[in-house]
Amino acid sequence: MSTLLHTTPVNDGFFMPGEQEPQDEIWIAWPERTDNWRNGAKPAQQVFIDVAKAIAEVTPVTMTVSADQYDNARSRLPEHIRVVEMTTNDSWMRDIAPSYVVNKDGERRGVDWEFNAWGGLVDGLYFPWDKDDQVASKICNLRGDARYRAPIVLEGGSIHVDGEGTLYTTEECLLHPSRNPDLTREDIEQVLKEHLGIEKVIWIKNGLYNDETNGHVDNLIHVARPGEVVLSWCDDENDPQYQISRDAYEVLSNERDAKGRQIKVHKVHIPGPLYISAEEAAGIDSCDGMEREAGERLAGSYANFLITNNRVILPLLDPKRDDDAKAVLQHVFPEHEVVGVNAREILLGGGNIHCITQQVPSAH
Repeated sequence: MSTLLHTTPVNDGFFMPGEQEPQDEIWIAWPERTDNWRNGAKPAQQVFIDVAKAIAEVTPVTMTVSADQYDNARSRLPEHIRVVEMTTNDSWMRDIAPSYVVNKDGERRGVDWEFNAWGGLVDGLYFPWDKDDQVASKICNLRGDARYRAPIVLEGGSIHVDGEGTLYTTEECLLHPSRNPDLTREDIEQVLKEHLGIEKVIWIKNGLYNDETNGHVDNLIHVARPGEVVLSWCDDENDPQYQISRDAYEVLSNERDAKGRQIKVHKVHIPGPLYISAEEAAGIDSCDGMEREAGERLAGSYANFLITNNRVILPLLDPKRDDDAKAVLQHVFPEHEVVGVNAREILLGGGNIHCITQQVPSAH
């Protein structure tokens, strides 16, 4: 059973550890929406399997799947990957699963954010989203973890923490009128501090160009460790991403983190630019909220990787850029094995490897 707590994590001595900390488990949700994943979601399912296998070599993986797809998922995934039946509206586990917090005594609890499909009735990507909004509480329930229901709309991909008091986010997303229009920046900061045990928020203006999540920070940057960040970069002055990356670099270069450190920034050039092909668009059912037309620019990013137990799972997206991206990450993570997975099929759905995964940190 999962107990719903009516206190706050920070009052109870809990904080969110960084992704670079040891992990006990990774959660992923099986893709099947035919208006988001092409060709009946079969190509996407194969890539989700590839990602799950790459993670499962170092960290246990649980895949949630609908009743209709249970037999298909169970038969296609290796035995050592746990498969549990759970209803979702789509498969972006980063945004719908709990953000886990821990304390110094080795206890672990989940923070369950309100979810409105990246914008609710203002500019959300689909309706309804009620099943996605139940996922965090179901995961806490399955694991027997107590949970806090946070009083704001927030997706896990819209924040990055370093585990030592610093949180990174974008103004574009957290201050968007479709999230928490009644709250000021200061109000939102206060909720983040109370629920994640952070001391400082570093606000970057915009997320990656044409990111339909209203600019999630995890598609623009990735926290490698306290005081070090990987930033999506662009050298083409005519690309809209060019200025976005420079503005982000300026913020990161001039800010200090919660511990007073100057932030070291590692630049990784974006893939492409990449666009949906006519063939890919033809395989997707029409949808009101999601732009899946031929020629639509994809928000491709190498920063959307996952760190898990001395391994980095990197999306491979562009043969011209993949090797350079891998080299940058190998330099940033000398103790880690960098494993690439061909991830265009995830990108076609609107995100990447970080977006489809959520870690459960080890409780020390």
